Formats: sequence, structure tokens, C-alpha cells
Amino acid sequence: MSDETPAPIFAITLPGMEQTLADEAREHGFDVADVVPGGVSLRGGWPEVWRANLELRGATRVLWRMGSFMAFHLAQLDKRARKFPWADVLRSDVPVRVEVATSRKSKIYHAGAATKRIEKALVESAEMSVAEDAPVTLKVRIDDNRVTISVDTSGEPLHKRGHKEAVGKAPMRETLAALFLRQCGFDGSQPVFDPMCGSGTFVIEAAEMAAGLQAGRARGFAFEQFAGFDADAVAALRTFDRRGAPRVHLTGSDRDQGVIAMARANAERAGVADLVSFETGNVGEIAPPDGPPGLVIVNPPYGARIGNKKALYPVYGRLGQVLAERFTGWRVGIVTSEASLAKATGLPFLPEGPSIAHGGLRVKLWRTDPLP
Repeated sequence: MSDETPAPIFAITLPGMEQTLADEAREHGFDVADVVPGGVSLRGGWPEVWRANLELRGATRVLWRMGSFMAFHLAQLDKRARKFPWADVLRSDVPVRVEVATSRKSKIYHAGAATKRIEKALVESAEMSVAEDAPVTLKVRIDDNRVTISVDTSGEPLHKRGHKEAVGKAPMRETLAALFLRQCGFDGSQPVFDPMCGSGTFVIEAAEMAAGLQAGRARGFAFEQFAGFDADAVAALRTFDRRGAPRVHLTGSDRDQGVIAMARANAERAGVADLVSFETGNVGEIAPPDGPPGLVIVNPPYGARIGNKKALYPVYGRLGQVLAERFTGWRVGIVTSEASLAKATGLPFLPEGPSIAHGGLRVKLWRTDPLP
């Protein structure tokens, strides 16, 4: 085992979103040890692992670092893998999948060969079974001759909240929507309006945040298959309670009646149907709801997605015109893959955000201060 004692919990997020996730983790009372490319290291034990899966809206997965050792060749990897304390976390009756990532800085750089050695050690010395479709995944990284073994505690990616069935053509993942809302300064106390809401992800995510609902309250996790899993302790952490109905409007509109029906159904399944409203309408018809100004956040079509970027310039231009004319005092967040489309709105954007992978494209969040 290693003489180093790095933080054992690693919350993965999209590259470019690490600091935003770290801010969220601190808000939830986690002890953030480090912010590194690809995620955030957290100090803590199993209760923090369970809570991270339940509560962190911006995390893609949560890993638990089981341990590490040095290995300079495959025979050494085989020998040390056979002595590794797998049973501390893994159960012999639950199959596992092994994923190995290597770097050229290591003498062991063939991931396939390393995978076979670790699988063989699991089967022959730990009496465990290995399967491609196993419910538990081991993630092994070999970097600079150090073999670090982690287990994925989440299972299915955490954007799968457990209640969204209906999606549009290019859905925004819930994890990314939550991070973008946070980057726009949303804290649950402001109105939110999405004029191209699709299946409702931004509005529903905002409603859950405003109501204090746990992101993972309605789903299961891989850690439920681990040795020593404490079902009662997790049940005590899991809550479906709302901290009270938001006093602000959380609304969406879309010209497609079909996706509006999807959005309403998704809100119903999420338990926030009474906190949100969805209406059919095109961009030229939108108007701010009654009450104080808040946040307009929108994920419009991109040229790469529909195949004709030129046709979108008038749409973005009209969106910008309507927002400038009718939404005085509101802040705006627009997600798009094309800087030229964002600029076609004519809105006074702040410096653009990082480039984020989404749906096979690279997108950025374009934000404004309150519109004059």
C-alpha cells in the first residue's frame, strides 16, 4: 500500500467545471482537499461518499480510492494485485468490471495486458467474478509506475436522476444544467425563465435546487452492492422532503407542444409540478412573468445540430431583441457552440466561459449582467 494519504473521494465533473463543483461541494459542507483537471478530491469516509452521490448536482460520478501500490512490470502488478485487500469493499457474490488507464510515464503502458492481470488476480485470489455488464466498476490508473485503484460508487452516471423519462432531441444533461445555473449565480431565490425549454431540464433543475431537494433521492447507486453497506444509514441520509415552496416563478416555454407535454410529465415525476409552469409559445411572444427580475437561461439550437447554422441567425437575433426590449433587470445565460450565434443576439455578454463537451460538440455559457 502507499505511504501517501490522498483524499479518498473523487467527484468527477466535466473538464472546465471543476471549480464550480468545488464551490457546490463546499456549500454542502464537504471538505475539499484539491481541485484538479476532471474533478474534485474530497476528504471523508463512506457517509461522505453516500452524501456526495445524493447531493452533488454537478458531479458525474463519485469514486472511492481503495489504495495504491508501485508496479514496474506485469509480474509485479500480478503479485501485488493478488495481495490487495479487495474484500474490504467488494463482495464475492457481486461481479465487477475492470477499466485500466495507463500513461507513457509508466513501464506498464499496455492497458489491455494490465486489465487481464488484475482480472486474473480478482478471480484466482479474491474468488470474485468479472463481467462486462457488472454492476460495480473498478477504475485503475497506472501513472509514473504507481497503480491507483478506485471503485465507482455511483453506477449509472449521476445525471440520471431517476425521474426523467421524456427527453427532446438534444437534451441538456441535468448535471451540466445545474452547473450552468450555478455559474449564472442562481441560488434558488430568483425567478428562472427558459424560452426554449425543450423537455424542461433547466426549469426542473432550478425548481429542485430552490426546494432543497436531493439530486439523487429517487435512484439507486453502485455502493449499495459493496461489502459493509449500511442500508439504514443511507436511508437516514436520503430525503424526499422539500424545504418549502419557492416564492418565485420558475417557468419555461417552447413552440413545440410535444416537448411541453414532456416537460410537464418530467416535472410531475420529479415531484415539482406545483413549482413550475410550462407554456407553448414562440420566442417572439415571450414576456417576463410577474414579480422581480431573475435569470433567463436558454439552450437554443446549434447549427451543427440541425445542419443549417445560417437559418439560426435570425432566431438568435430575435431572441436578443425581445430580451433587450422586455427583460430589463434580468440576467441572461445562453449556451451555444457558436460564438457568432451568441453575438447575433446583440446582448452585452461578460467574458465567455470555458469550452465544455456536450452532445459531441463544444459549448460555452454566455452570461450577462442585469440587462439595462
